[in-house]
Amino acid sequence: MTRPPLVEIWFEFASSYSYLAVMRIVEAARAAGVTLRWRPFLLGPVFLSLGWNDSPFNIYPPKGRYMWRDMARLAAKYDIPFQLPSQFPRNGLLAARVAVLGQDQPWIGDFARAAMRANFGEDRDIGQPAVIADMLTALDLPAEALIAEAQSPANKQALRAQTEQAAALGIFGAPTFLVDGEMFWGNDRLDDALAWACRSAPAM
Repeated sequence: MTRPPLVEIWFEFASSYSYLAVMRIVEAARAAGVTLRWRPFLLGPVFLSLGWNDSPFNIYPPKGRYMWRDMARLAAKYDIPFQLPSQFPRNGLLAARVAVLGQDQPWIGDFARAAMRANFGEDRDIGQPAVIADMLTALDLPAEALIAEAQSPANKQALRAQTEQAAALGIFGAPTFLVDGEMFWGNDRLDDALAWACRSAPAM
């Protein structure tokens, strides 16, 4: 008898390639028989530790231009809505705090997809509480109570601690998939991460 294989997805709401992975991973994991563990974190502090004060896609404009064209191609390939955001990176702090609050709850996947779609598919400002409240309400969740709890000192510290954990694990970008300590970085490594989880599922 074996434990269901497990993949951790470490993602950032302001991350373009995290958008593609978040939108794809639930269906792909279900098809592979893999359990997901959602782990939102903030890339800003990670980038600062590497000496960057902005997204590398902004620091290196040719890389940024390539990324947006690549995003458009991949979104079309996956049939995922895509709209060039009017602000990048957009403030995803509140979305991340809500996600940390719910990361082990059944609604986390639906919320993560809704927030990512709002940012990269609809060009909505997910830094605004009203936008986050709309998403939570649409999911039949108590928006006001969840946003208040997400902003509590304990939950703010939980997100800080999770971001520090990401750095300690050696995570340097998003999305990153972890499988029993094995790291896979980038949307294009999603299938590899799921395959690795299936081949390395431990016996109970």
